[in-house]
Amino acid sequence: MSKADETRAYIIEKTAAIFNKKGFEGTSLSDITTATGLTKGSIYGNFTNKDEVALEVFDYNLGKIENIIRTEMSKQKTAKDKLLVYVNVYDDFLKHPFPEGGCPILNTATECDDTHPALKKKASQAIQHWKEKIIQLIESGVTAKEFKNKVDAEAKALTIIAAIEGAIMITKLTGKLHYRNAIMNSVKQIIEQL
Repeated sequence: MSKADETRAYIIEKTAAIFNKKGFEGTSLSDITTATGLTKGSIYGNFTNKDEVALEVFDYNLGKIENIIRTEMSKQKTAKDKLLVYVNVYDDFLKHPFPEGGCPILNTATECDDTHPALKKKASQAIQHWKEKIIQLIESGVTAKEFKNKVDAEAKALTIIAAIEGAIMITKLTGKLHYRNAIMNSVKQIIEQL
């Protein structure tokens, strides 16, 4: 890894939590320089602008979650148990090294849906990828006769994603962990009834 690549990676790592908590608009250049200990010139010597940093940070934070999911799924044998990984991971942030500030998809989607087309596109692509992964798991479960043949995999995938992201949003808003637990139990029931 070159020195420039190392510096870019350092900036991304040090600002990931800030962007995930404060959002694109709330994160200032001063926040970036304070977190990294680098000058404005050093930041802009490695990134064209704040947008480029934010896009890279989104990928970094999303990658952390995808690595957690992938690691936990690798421990499971059945499609059902692999689907339940989503419930287990999102229901217990403390057990897994989740990005500070919560789910970057939810955070980015709520902030940037009308204000930042490039970040909106990244969040949209993340949802689409997540949906496709769940559909694949459901279809493999149908093939393995774990699930019923008459399953609308896309509808179930979207429902699971909406419930998980909704649980995170409601819990963050209210501070009531039992809301997240109740919703995650509902997601578990959806999976159990496939």
